[in-house]
Amino acid sequence: MATSFKTINSKDVVSTRNMLHEAIPITGAIISGTYGTFPDENNIKNFSHGMFQTVYDYPYLSSSANHIFDLAVGYANASELSSSANTQNAKKINMYNELAQVLVGFDESSNIRRFDEDGDLTGGTKINEAYFINFTRLLMKDEIKKGSFTLSLGVNQNYAGAMDSTLSITDKSGSTGFKVNSPAGEYGILYATGSATSPSGGVDGLGYAPAGLLYYQAGIAVITASVFGTILGTPVETTLNLVPMNGTLTGSSISGACDVFRHRINNIQFNNTTELNSTVYFCRANHNDFNYSSNPTYLSASKMVVKNNSTDSPVSYTTTVGLYSADNELLAVAKLSEPLKKDPSTEFTLRVRLDY
Repeated sequence: MATSFKTINSKDVVSTRNMLHEAIPITGAIISGTYGTFPDENNIKNFSHGMFQTVYDYPYLSSSANHIFDLAVGYANASELSSSANTQNAKKINMYNELAQVLVGFDESSNIRRFDEDGDLTGGTKINEAYFINFTRLLMKDEIKKGSFTLSLGVNQNYAGAMDSTLSITDKSGSTGFKVNSPAGEYGILYATGSATSPSGGVDGLGYAPAGLLYYQAGIAVITASVFGTILGTPVETTLNLVPMNGTLTGSSISGACDVFRHRINNIQFNNTTELNSTVYFCRANHNDFNYSSNPTYLSASKMVVKNNSTDSPVSYTTTVGLYSADNELLAVAKLSEPLKKDPSTEFTLRVRLDY
């Protein structure tokens, strides 16, 4: 341990912040079809509580399986679909309210705000019925990169040819038009465009139409259920049989409604973001600094073992840099790849970077 210290002043410290991005493709084959045929899909796990289902990239009993996202559906208590006669009605309302209070917050009267189509929380069209895709931290890291999200959905009315007509749902203006009025951080409006209009009055894919919300730091996509058609009374083939969309939301369990949605996902793609903060310390050893060592082997019989003659200059070999607190407590240690020779005729600057 060194017996002398050198103070690092503010001019010798620089803080930096970098964003690292990774492309995350999730194919529809992984989401439905690769590991079994409905209802025997080994990478889809449903729970006894029935609130959501979990999707893995491998059969979930495998040690190689990674949890990639959770899928749920819900509607507001103010929805026209809300009825005590519905299957899991209370749970669907609770799921909507749970996510709404986290992502949208409360109004002045302590009422839970509803998801808003354009982000204007005080007015505008509300998203009363929605699917929720909650991505894991394993995929999204610190956040989803703004402007990188794409969800491709098959919206053809025929189940066998569901992908003959597709909608591409993107946060096309996420990098510049994101909102900041959410307690969960920043979010963007999701817009739909595609090869054809969604059947029977659904979200029009021929232009750009609002289709949901994407919360970047929370890693949650809120997709309006009307993306497949108008909510009330519009027939859309959501399963093997022709079932009205409102029939799926009211007559199916949450896991059943999630199966309907999941089997029409063609592809999900986005870039994740890892925020890398660094502090760089420039440790400067001037010509008259650190020319001696406090290692006990540096001296023998009160003489420096590295000097052959008394007139020789003192010399030391730097192998480690220690960063200490103001009261001389060791906080961090940096090792050099090889020893650096130090004597009164040399000086150098060591760049020490701490990442966090």
